[in-house]
Amino acid sequence: MSEPKKGLWSGLMRKLSNARERSRYMQEREVSPRRTSDGDAPLRRRNTERPERSSSRRRPRRPNPRDSKGKGKGKERSTSHEYGPTPLSEWPPSGVSSRVTLGRAMELISKGVPVHKGHKRPIPHASENYYVLFTTTAGNHREENDAADQHNAMVQFTTLRIQDSGPPDYPWETLEQPSRAFGYGARPGTITLNHWATLFSAFPPLIGLRDPGMVPREVGLIQIFNRLKDLEAYGLEDDTDELYRLYKRFLRDPDKVFNPRKSMERQITDLVVCLSSPDWIDFSDPMNQVVTQFIYETGSENIQQYRKFYYQLLLSLELELRINSRQHTERAKARLMTQIPPKIQWNLALARRWRDYVRIDEYGETADWVKLRYRIRKRQIRMLRKFAQMMKWPNLDETLDELKERDTAGTLMSISSHASAFFSGLVLPGPTFPFLMMNTLIDIDPDGATDNIALLTPVQPHCGFQYQNSYTYWSSNCIVGKVLAPTCLDLAGWIGPARPTVDLKPSQMALIHSKKPQHTLTAHDVTSMSNRSDPLGPPSEVYPLEDYHVAVPNADDIIDTVRIKQLNLKAVPGNRGSGPKWFEASIQFDVDGVSWPVHLAFNVSFINAWPCSNGPHPLFFDFTYIARKVDELVDILDWGTPNNRERQAGSTSVNGSRPEKTIVREDDEMVLVVEAFGPRDNEVLARAWCSQWGLSAIVVDIGKTCMGCAIREAYAATLTVVILVEDPPEGVE
Repeated sequence: MSEPKKGLWSGLMRKLSNARERSRYMQEREVSPRRTSDGDAPLRRRNTERPERSSSRRRPRRPNPRDSKGKGKGKERSTSHEYGPTPLSEWPPSGVSSRVTLGRAMELISKGVPVHKGHKRPIPHASENYYVLFTTTAGNHREENDAADQHNAMVQFTTLRIQDSGPPDYPWETLEQPSRAFGYGARPGTITLNHWATLFSAFPPLIGLRDPGMVPREVGLIQIFNRLKDLEAYGLEDDTDELYRLYKRFLRDPDKVFNPRKSMERQITDLVVCLSSPDWIDFSDPMNQVVTQFIYETGSENIQQYRKFYYQLLLSLELELRINSRQHTERAKARLMTQIPPKIQWNLALARRWRDYVRIDEYGETADWVKLRYRIRKRQIRMLRKFAQMMKWPNLDETLDELKERDTAGTLMSISSHASAFFSGLVLPGPTFPFLMMNTLIDIDPDGATDNIALLTPVQPHCGFQYQNSYTYWSSNCIVGKVLAPTCLDLAGWIGPARPTVDLKPSQMALIHSKKPQHTLTAHDVTSMSNRSDPLGPPSEVYPLEDYHVAVPNADDIIDTVRIKQLNLKAVPGNRGSGPKWFEASIQFDVDGVSWPVHLAFNVSFINAWPCSNGPHPLFFDFTYIARKVDELVDILDWGTPNNRERQAGSTSVNGSRPEKTIVREDDEMVLVVEAFGPRDNEVLARAWCSQWGLSAIVVDIGKTCMGCAIREAYAATLTVVILVEDPPEGVE
């Protein structure tokens, strides 16, 4: 092998068994003389060197009237114990000095407050212009966070930890980015703060790898399955001579005469180089992530593709087992995995899915002889059945009967390539799984009308469909689903069952046209979010309690005059052909007896707020906000822009012309707090209004997160809208 081909990987492999390297995570930890939580958020300081920006939410704080000469001398507090619930009944608390020290301020103000920290991490093999953004949160003293339970939301297959099994501890530990393990919000139609930050990462373009010149040997299907069966039964050999048989079977060793490549490090390098060839299937391409499409057809016309898939799978397994060999330390494995090119990591993901879920029963010279056993088939059947029942699938009984019959006859895998991937578990992480699951349900349904909704694909994620004129179902990426979600379930990446529309045929698919919001989040915004949202404000020697107040909404004053009337879809001019049509969406509301259409113009995001404990928490005076009832949104225009306006109350018609008045805003960072308590239609109205004006928002259940913590999280995320709701107690509709 020529010198240029081995330089990078040889150097990398020499580090493979070096157990003395410092832990990656230990290098990232920062030691701060003062913390506001249990150690995950640094001291907030003003950044006087921050460049001027024209957009809102990014300026340094205005000066604080307190005397802030010192940096704070309090020691870092331990948060290993649980705090009892001691909600504030008055502010300032009676019997407490009006000016307190850091330790006392943290006890009164910061205890139980979620503190958000942003991270900017480099991308291996890419220039410093490319990076991934993440957030971590600590300090709320609760096991609950802002993410959905993976099992309950049926999204376990959307994520895969790069190293080790089990759920990841941090969002940067997963192959797919943004990390789906930290992506779906606990409330329907929402995402997490981490997912919001990662959306603004700078990913490098996909670059085709050059031909490495490491050409594998020509082998037949029997040789491939012989080795797959051996690896399944016995695992990877420990003997050096046995490992070297890799070259006798599948690869070629150009140094076999004078310096045979018997070391595992050299074999790992050669496998990576071989799999880098453009001749193999690129599983990092979304078009190729329904992996069973390459083996679904077993006829003679597909035999070469069939053999190539299993050959690539075999070489990926050889690589994956060598990387995870007992000869290597855990740190060395983790270090190596971060250096593996993305294309190769997707091969390793497929190898892990195969090793976890698929077993070989029979094989022979042709594809017809291959008989596989799927370890999680029964589990997947139960999941699909539960999904159909919870989504109130219109043709439920006939569909479940067909599912049972197919399972009994052993023909589930022959339904479609989507069904084959779903029931086998050969599912790559990322956005593919929700579409696999829904397409599997559609393919099993015996109703011929499903032919009209059978073109769902993650390549066009802003989609949905109506079935049998009963319900509509929307991808969680689609703005219609995000807005209607409070009235629906959010399962497996789908929002439904949602209200039908007269603008679609009884069974029809729709692609939703919406604009991208103009809001941007820079790397500096993310890395400085802990400073921007510090509950104590700027550092000081003493903390005057009059600088804080407790923000408490009036949850008893419920608006009950908002009703959803209908979902409207208007065909976009230029629709051609027989494929799915594009539509613009709007929702017609009845607000206090007056009809009000709201256009879902922007595909905004709704971030589920982190829960806090021991609230409500005092809010520093510099966090400015204005509260409005949800029915008052009809009178607010252009929020978040310099020319924002508010209509005067008392005019005769919502749709008529009203005189305007200017909202008094102390600064461009002011947060609009929308009180949407009561019927779920109120929250839908608030979300629809956000979509009309292109404003992403924090969505808050005040039973879990206090108003003050929600406003601080909006500052952390550089958002200017917070939507307050209150879920009923468990068991109460």
